[in-house]
Amino acid sequence: MQFVKKLFAPVDMTIGRPWEKILLFTIPMLLGNIAQQLYNTVDSVVVGKYVGDNALAAVGSAGPILNLLIVLFVGISMGASIMVSQYFGARDRKGLSHTIGNCIVLTIIASVFVMVVGMLAARPLLELLNTPESIIDWCTSYLKILFISAAGLAFYNILSGVLRGLGDSVSALIYLVVASVLNIGLDLVFVAKFGLGVDGVAYATAIAQTVSAVMCARKLYSMKELFDMKSEYIRWNQKYAMGIIRLGIPSGITQAIMSMSMIAVQSLTNSFGEMFIAANVVVMRVDGFAMLPNFSFGTAMTTYAGQNVGAKQQDRVSQGAKQGTILALSFSAVITGVILLFGKHLMGIFTNTSELVELSMNMMCILAAGYIAMAVLQSLSGVMRGAGDTMTPMWISIVQTVCLRVPLAYLMCYMTRSTEYPNGRQECIFISLLTAWLLATAITCIFYMKGNWKNKAVTQV
Repeated sequence: MQFVKKLFAPVDMTIGRPWEKILLFTIPMLLGNIAQQLYNTVDSVVVGKYVGDNALAAVGSAGPILNLLIVLFVGISMGASIMVSQYFGARDRKGLSHTIGNCIVLTIIASVFVMVVGMLAARPLLELLNTPESIIDWCTSYLKILFISAAGLAFYNILSGVLRGLGDSVSALIYLVVASVLNIGLDLVFVAKFGLGVDGVAYATAIAQTVSAVMCARKLYSMKELFDMKSEYIRWNQKYAMGIIRLGIPSGITQAIMSMSMIAVQSLTNSFGEMFIAANVVVMRVDGFAMLPNFSFGTAMTTYAGQNVGAKQQDRVSQGAKQGTILALSFSAVITGVILLFGKHLMGIFTNTSELVELSMNMMCILAAGYIAMAVLQSLSGVMRGAGDTMTPMWISIVQTVCLRVPLAYLMCYMTRSTEYPNGRQECIFISLLTAWLLATAITCIFYMKGNWKNKAVTQV
């Protein structure tokens, strides 16, 4: 009983061996991220197997637009995680209570905004991207169902960000596992049994996300030993709300830029036809798993740096940055190796079309080296964000996507046009992505070593 209680208790990263604290925090979060990745993956598998390759393409084509319109959630979640971790490290109960209360207020506002704008913008955006007529109706319906249920997605993402800031990565893992199992079951019931097609996977995802959000809320309400969940704190407070927004806006902008770049490249991808669209979906689903160690360690480093900056232990931040990056590189190398060895079997889960599996695997091989580089980028960016410097990672992301990825994709496709390939060679889409990753990693290392991020702590303001 004591072990279980300790397992679900917040992790204090200001004491103990850095690599051990980072690893213990990251493993549950990595498992949780795997569970979250199963949302989209199971959706793709079910529609690909039971409805067809066009339905698989529809679910994937809707992704960039969904990601673009939920950037508010991403921004608030990051701002909340940074502020919570620093106030937790500083042992400031009042500041922590105000921060969490204002997270809830901002989540409600963001949910309503995304629901309204998403419903109105879904179809026009799909038309703007030249989405094929064969799948546009499915895409539109899928997006509208998810936007109607935006509150569930918002509250899960933001409240789990609060839990991570408190050092609790285990609770989010448990809630995601429950929600993922529910999602898989509902996918099979709605699609395989009731024949609801693409709408069925949207309903399943919406219900599962709402369940995970409710569980996160109940967990936070029970943590009264750390902060106060009273009405006086759950109201707009200029200082704390704007602090969350100030820290979150760069991450939100980063996500928005990445989503817009995906949309810009999606338009180019759509020009290659339904088969390549479906292959792109398969690659991005496997890519999601390949990136999980990188994102998980990046988030862990944000919490680690935030708590130690709040506790004014700068030497410990630098020590943990080195150890955390080495751990991230090790995990990323192993997962990348597994994907290269067993990639065709993984891609065969999504479709029965051998041509689609072969095409997807060829594209995945191009990206392999980039996953190792991204382990460094995500870890060092996480340290800078945790210290309160969210602007530097944002500018690097702008360079990566706006100045490198999108122009390179269009330029490479244009330069490889021929009679055989009137729109250019398909692999240019992924070569441009790999190039952008490698250059952005080099830039991140330079800015991390300059050290300007060391003077950005929220609790010093």
